[in-house]
Amino acid sequence: MSQVLVSGLINIETTLRVEGFPIGYSPVRYPFSGVNSTVSGVGYNVAKALHTLGDSVHLLAIVGRDFAANVVRQTMAAVGLTDQYVVAGVEQTAQSVILYDPSGRRQINVDLKNLQETAYPQDRFRQALEGCTLAALCNINFSRPFLHQARQAGIPIATDVHTISDLDDAYNRDFMEAADILFMSDESLPCPPEEWAQRVHARYNNEIIVIGLGHAGALLAVRSDRRVQHFPAVQTRPVVNTIGAGDALFSAFIHFYHKARDPYEALRKAIVFASWKIGASGAAEGFLTPEALDALIPSSGYTHIMKTTT
Repeated sequence: MSQVLVSGLINIETTLRVEGFPIGYSPVRYPFSGVNSTVSGVGYNVAKALHTLGDSVHLLAIVGRDFAANVVRQTMAAVGLTDQYVVAGVEQTAQSVILYDPSGRRQINVDLKNLQETAYPQDRFRQALEGCTLAALCNINFSRPFLHQARQAGIPIATDVHTISDLDDAYNRDFMEAADILFMSDESLPCPPEEWAQRVHARYNNEIIVIGLGHAGALLAVRSDRRVQHFPAVQTRPVVNTIGAGDALFSAFIHFYHKARDPYEALRKAIVFASWKIGASGAAEGFLTPEALDALIPSSGYTHIMKTTT
């Protein structure tokens, strides 16, 4: 069992099913069973996915001094995650509202409250890092000081900068520079993902880069192999909501890569893991156990994902 430090956002997430985008005006709607509130946020999603896959997780996060924080702690206890490193550092817990349509398209609205101006206690971070062999540092401001400290401690860093379009992005540059494993989305890239991966490698020299391609799968670039490879998506059940797909892909990849050090096998398994996840409506729902994933793989198309070098 690996021990992983995860630093990132926890929020209360409300999902709302809509008929489609754009949304027509109506003074009142009754989407029966179409409104749900759960605990989510990138940090929580990653921590829960890793825990479900069998890792021991120290989740560092900041919540409010409000009733929502009680819901967070109760939910973490219910799924087997410790809240030892979740601190009440702000007045209100962050919230999100996510609209999604029958095709799985979604619009994410995130209210971070004043989290971006709030620091996480350094002594608690140092305590949490003891015994960890990987640090998944999500790109929220309170994770930023941990980049240097994790590198000084010799702990590999994995991060996801999500939507990005500039190699010198002021907000994400620190995370991109520090990461051994770097994830991102292709949604706003200024060039083809193969070219972008080469640019990122040339600038930041990350060992592994993964670019999520949505319904087209993912791109993997491994520095030591001088190799860029496309992995197509698979569909294991009908899509309900694509929210959290990237978090699931990231979590499963770092779990399997950290376990066996095979990035190609790790991404194949992560694609199947993420494909099942998007059959659930919430970002922190739909995670498979290792046993369930192994049982699903033979019927998933996984064995037909061929290695293609570009």
